[in-house]
Amino acid sequence: MPEQRRGFTYGFTAYLIWGLFPLYWKLLDHSGAVELLAHRILWSLITIAILVAVLRKFGRVKALLTEPRRRWPLIAAAFLISVNWGTYIWAVGHGHVVETSLGYFITPLFTVLLGVFVLKERLRPMQWTALGIAFVAVLGLAIENGKPPWVAIILTLSFGCYGLAKKQAGAGAIEGMAVESGTVAPLALAAIVVLGLQGHATVTHHGTAYLVLVLLTGPITAVPLLLFGAAATRVSMTTLGLLNYIAPIMQFICGLLIFHEQMTPMRWAGFALVWVALALFTFDSMHTRRRTLALERAALTASAA
Repeated sequence: MPEQRRGFTYGFTAYLIWGLFPLYWKLLDHSGAVELLAHRILWSLITIAILVAVLRKFGRVKALLTEPRRRWPLIAAAFLISVNWGTYIWAVGHGHVVETSLGYFITPLFTVLLGVFVLKERLRPMQWTALGIAFVAVLGLAIENGKPPWVAIILTLSFGCYGLAKKQAGAGAIEGMAVESGTVAPLALAAIVVLGLQGHATVTHHGTAYLVLVLLTGPITAVPLLLFGAAATRVSMTTLGLLNYIAPIMQFICGLLIFHEQMTPMRWAGFALVWVALALFTFDSMHTRRRTLALERAALTASAA
């Protein structure tokens, strides 16, 4: 199988798993979001520790820990992804799956905005138009609900800033996640102990199958990240960006068709505006990339002549 096709398969599978996450977390709705988050962090750490040992990446993890320029962004990333995970788990358990999809639809646009204000990048007119349309969509949803779509906003902010922190750290998927999980694991363990002492721990109260599902939160967290890392080295950023939409589309379908969450006319209009914004943004990105590649080919041809 050619490397690009293999990379596409890896990326598609990663985003498909992320898109189907609501079905998994819905199976664990007997436990609270804090308890599930704590277990996810702990079992993710154990999974990643095994991978670090098998793949002999101790040296790379140590290098990350000894370089403040890379260590501190990863520590920030650890707390940001914990907020993201906790919000997502809570949202699935409380019937807000459609709103989680909204958050991940908006995330690429927010990431561009971060590039403007943090990395001092310049946006093209169509990108500004896409951002404006998305802002109108969120404003309309806030008016319709009587309050901002907080789940979507928190997911967008936390994951967008998480991506920025990861970019600044420049760490690989496995070693980066090892540092992140290790950073918040003591807090996760403390939460589990406190819940146990208070008599609020629930993961052992619903049978062996339920406990196994909780233990598997570590591998199901690590596997798509590894697939994504493998895809990122084999396909173009344009392809990866398009694959990014698989997860929120699947989440939207789950919320609408499986969990039967309500979609009012105003909500449909808000989502439609977000999709228009994403279409404009994607078209502009692909057009700019094609033009850049054409200029590079022309320059190479001219230099060869």
